[in-house]
This record gives sequence, C-alpha cells and structure tokens, in this order.
Amino acid sequence: MSDTTQTGPMRAADGTPLKTSLARALRRQKLRALMLIAPLLIFVLVTFIAPIADMLFRSVENQIVSETLPNTVRALKDWDPKSEASPDEPVFAALAVDFQVAAEQKIHTKLGSRLNYEDPGISSLFRKTGRGADDIGKEFMGRFTDADKAWKDGETWAALMGSDAWLEKQAEWAAAKEDGAREPRFAPRSEAADALPLTADAYRTFARDTQATGRKGVPDTKPWPALFTALAQDLATASPEALAAVGGPSAGLLAPAATAVAGFEPFSYKETFVGIDKDWDKVSNWETIRLYSGNYTPGYFLNAVDLEKGVDGVQTRPEQQRIYLKLFWRTMWMSMLITFCCLLLGYPVAWLLANLRASTANVLMILVLLPFWTSLLVRTSAWKVLLQQQGVINDILVWLGLVDDANRLVMINNQFGTIVAMTHILLPFMILPLYSVMRTIPPSYLRAAKSLGATNWTAFWRVYFPQSVPGIGAGAILCFILAIGYYITPELVGGTQGVFISNRIAFHISSSLNWGLAAALGSILLGAVLLLYYVYDKIVGIDNVKLG
Repeated sequence: MSDTTQTGPMRAADGTPLKTSLARALRRQKLRALMLIAPLLIFVLVTFIAPIADMLFRSVENQIVSETLPNTVRALKDWDPKSEASPDEPVFAALAVDFQVAAEQKIHTKLGSRLNYEDPGISSLFRKTGRGADDIGKEFMGRFTDADKAWKDGETWAALMGSDAWLEKQAEWAAAKEDGAREPRFAPRSEAADALPLTADAYRTFARDTQATGRKGVPDTKPWPALFTALAQDLATASPEALAAVGGPSAGLLAPAATAVAGFEPFSYKETFVGIDKDWDKVSNWETIRLYSGNYTPGYFLNAVDLEKGVDGVQTRPEQQRIYLKLFWRTMWMSMLITFCCLLLGYPVAWLLANLRASTANVLMILVLLPFWTSLLVRTSAWKVLLQQQGVINDILVWLGLVDDANRLVMINNQFGTIVAMTHILLPFMILPLYSVMRTIPPSYLRAAKSLGATNWTAFWRVYFPQSVPGIGAGAILCFILAIGYYITPELVGGTQGVFISNRIAFHISSSLNWGLAAALGSILLGAVLLLYYVYDKIVGIDNVKLG
C-alpha cells in the first residue's frame, strides 16, 4: 500500500488552497450583498447623512467675511479693540479696495446681512457705503487718466496684469470669434503679482467676473474703479526694482505712474468712509468685523443658547434678546406633556381594541386611522374653529350656563391650544404601537392571576402592564420625536406662548435667511434628542421597544 497521507494544505478542486478559495467565495458573497443594498445606502446618504453633515457645517462656517474683506481682515489684526478708537488709515485703505471689489460683485449686501445677525443695524451701513464707495475709485481713476489716457483702456490693464501665454491665447480667441468658443481662463503675470499684490488680486477677481458674464472679452471691458485704488496703494509702496522687473507691453507705464502717485494730493480713506456714513467711526462695528473674521465661528451656537462673543470673551446677550433657551425648554416639556396625554388617552383605546372581537376591532380601527386620510392643515384649522372664543366649545359652555358670555375661555393661541391640537394629531401614533403589542398578550395570563387571588387592579398592574411596556416605549419615542419637530400646528394655534423652537428654525430658514443660526438650533435639537434617547436606553432599554 502506498502512503496517501497529505502533508500540504487542503486544496479545492481547481488546485487553489481551500482557505484562499473559501475567502474568495465569502468576499464575492459580501460584494453581492453590498450591491443589493447599495441603492438604499446611497439613498440614505443623499437624503439623510448629507443634509445633516451640511447642517453641521453651516452652523460653524463663516468664510464670507474673510473672502469678501481679505485685506481688511489682515490689517485689523494690528488693531486693538480695547483702545476705544476706530482703526487707523491703513485699515480704511484696505477696506477701500475690498469694499469696491465686493460692490462690483454685488456681494457687499450679503456680508452686511451676515454681520447684521451679530450686530443689528450694520447691514444698512454696508448698503449705504456700497452706493458711495465707488467714488473713491473714480477719484483715483481721474488722477491716473490725467497722467496718461492709456489707463482708461481695458487692453492696457490686460497687457499689464495678464501673462504672455494668456495674452497670446486671448488674441487667438478674439481673432477666431467662433460661436460657442470659451474665452481662455485668465492667467496672471507672476512678476506683476509680486510687485502689485493688491492690484493683482483685484484684477483676478475682475477677470473672473467678466468671463463669468460672457458679454465681452476681458481686454474689451472697462476696468473697475477699484483697480485704480489698488494700483495707487501698490505704487506708493512698491520698490523701483520690483516695478522694473515687470514685463509685458504695458510695463513702461508703471514708472511714470509711480512718479505721478508720489505727487498725488493726499487722500484720507478714513475721512471719506466716515463722510459716507459716520457709523464707520463706531468701534462696535469694527469689533463685529474683527470678531467674526475667522473662517469658522462658534457665534451661531452661542446665539442659539443666548450668548454672544465679545471683546472680553463669551458673554450673555441682552435680556430682551434671550429667547432660545426658553423656547428649547418649552419645546421639551410640552413635547413630554403631549406624549403623556397621548399615552393617557391612547392606552384605554388600544386595550379596548386588543380585547374586542376581531370584526369589531377592525371597524373601530378605521376610526383610529381616519385622521391619516385628512389633511394636517384641515385638522388644525378645525381646532381653531372649535377652540376660539366665539367657537363651538365656548358656545356650548355658554349655552349650558357653565361659562359667562362676557368671560369666554381663551383656549387658542396659547399653550393649551397647542397641547390639545397636537395630542389629537399624534394620538394615532401612540395607539397603533400599543395595540400591536397588546394583541400579543394572551388573555389567559389575567385569568390565571385572578384565579390565584389577585384583584383586577393587581392583575393588571403586576401582569398585564409590564408586558405592554414595549408598546408604551415605542409609542412614547414616536410621539415625542414627532412633537419636538412640529412647527405647522404650533404656528397656527400656539400664538406667542405655544410656539416651539422648530418655528424659529423655520423662520430663520425661510424669512430671515440666517441659515447658520437655523443650523445651530437644529444641531442642538438633534443633540438633545440623541441625549434623551441615550438616557431612555439606559433606563428602559431600547431592546424593550417593540412595534408588535
């Protein structure tokens, strides 16, 4: 007999090691399973994860200040807000360039709106300045064109600031003028950018904005007045060696222009801005710009908890502006109260449905489901008719003599109206989980408890109720989470005392357009829900929650 004992690794039929073959088969199986659930994962990612991530980002994002006023933000680093004096001339000089460029792009009002969230009234300052800041550039435009008329031409600026390769492509594009052909993307001249940094940044924005509109080529477009302001500041500080290093067809204009700038009549940027609006001399406005000049800010979250950033650190907002903590507390306790009311009313109904004959229970279940077939607005409007002072309920109470006609009950536009309307709306979401769990509880358990001497109450409390807790947990979580996110019903029946934090979130999204604050409020609300969910899991146990 020959020795057939195998000393090497076990192999599959194709000769590969069995371990490798099994791992490959398992990998293919996991890949097929992943492909099956991929559409659902993509759907959840796009409709759930991505919006939450975007909300979290918007709650701290603050790049509009540094992107709109980059030179001003850098100049403000040397300013001490505790000096109780507005910044000096260099800061206003930087503001002159930044503000004119922003006004040409029509984004200065957006910046004003952003800062207005932190310092109410500052948006009007930005709007007013946008109408007058252009005069600064026109003043310098007149001085440069008086020295040399060539500065009026867009081709002069293009030849000075554009690279030789871009000028060549631009000439080819202008000569061809093919339908649909895109203008070559602007490329700056490196030595011009080194010698004239402010002008290079402003012209880059000018070229990008001009090419975005697509009406004319960059060399054919009239230069912005802001370019002349930036050029005057650059030439006043540039060294002759740096200017001499600039090449291109228009380089010969720089030396005479630098000489002309040295002979310009002194110009006070600070006096000009204060002349446009005296609020530019207010320290508080500059404090706001400086405090919110970072790319990211905790300001939205601070506002969401009635705090604000100050020169000395975080401080409490003025008393008349403290509303959000009150709304958060109101949202939480009213949602809990509404959930308790739903449980108080829904438990007997679910018990009745679970213990009736199937035919009778099915008929009554239609009444439970009937509200789902009626519009939410219709149901809420019906409660407005029922609860108002001249409504049906007050009329019946007056007719019965329980309430005097001159002292009708106020049951709408307050917390009572919100609780009643939302309890009615959310009641089916409590009944259905309770009913589905109670249907699984055998009636023989109660009979057995009674046969052992338990009273009706003892049998219910010691035997039946513990088995219905999973349904209570499911219904409570469902009602509570739905309640804290409702904003239509509280808006219609809550008045000023019955609105939730969700109403302020909707207001900031649709009306004030303060999306950052809305995102911060939503993030805090999400965190509060997750915290309560964690506490609930520790106390009750999420594994005990069942829908039947």
